[in-house]
Amino acid sequence: MLIDTHCHFDAAEFDAERDEESNQAREQGVVAIVVPSVCQANFEVVIKLAQQHAHVHYALGIHPMYVNQSQITDLAALKTLLQQAITFDKPPVAIGEIGLDFFVTTENRDQQIYFFTEQLKLAKAFDLPVIMHVRRAVDDVLKYCKQIKVKGGIVHAFNGSCQQANEFIKLGFKLGFGGAMTYPRALKIRALAENLPIEAIVLETDAPDIPPIWLTQTTQKPIEIKARNSPKELIKIAQVLSDLRGLKLAQVSDITTKNALDILPKLIPQLTDLYTPPHVLL
Repeated sequence: MLIDTHCHFDAAEFDAERDEESNQAREQGVVAIVVPSVCQANFEVVIKLAQQHAHVHYALGIHPMYVNQSQITDLAALKTLLQQAITFDKPPVAIGEIGLDFFVTTENRDQQIYFFTEQLKLAKAFDLPVIMHVRRAVDDVLKYCKQIKVKGGIVHAFNGSCQQANEFIKLGFKLGFGGAMTYPRALKIRALAENLPIEAIVLETDAPDIPPIWLTQTTQKPIEIKARNSPKELIKIAQVLSDLRGLKLAQVSDITTKNALDILPKLIPQLTDLYTPPHVLL
């Protein structure tokens, strides 16, 4: 069994065949798909999606790339919704997707930091882990996570150094690996996936983005044509991690699923009919 710890299953790319994609993921052993929100406008969207699909779960947060179109009042709306969500049949499993992104621009650096730190405070107040987007801002994110200590979380699509990875692990975070790990030229990411403590690794797709190598075609120019990623690809992504680590697929599935449940404990009561913890992991 597998858990896709990061998938934008609410994206328009899935509108035409979301039910089919959901069923195919289940058939491939994906027992849970975690869908983080990106802005106030889709808080209710991800909640409704989780209500419609038994194995879909959600996180609530404002993505750093959406802060320019967000208002400070959106943070108040997030807090109010978190207060209400305590009574929901399926409460949020994390605060996310939050973080910092200095790859696209640094012009709104202060605004990003404000939204990030305020959401870290909300995560601490509501005793929730966080799902973090970190791009060209690893040290900055680490700094604020050390200042505002939350209940751990997941560093999505981790692409930092081994030293930075270990700093996150010390703070109680898991590191997300997905499609990028499947490219032989991604030497840094593959080395991390191979050598970091496996207890610190969780799997993700980030669908419809970051497609694995088998969904990418190179034309004669060369131009890469990338197909839409999907949660059903997680089983093959898990196989890549198995090959890198020299483990059986069943072992990697058991370990990464346990890791996901350790860091997202609110998933556990929602999976009682779908998941039985393994007796032996190695």
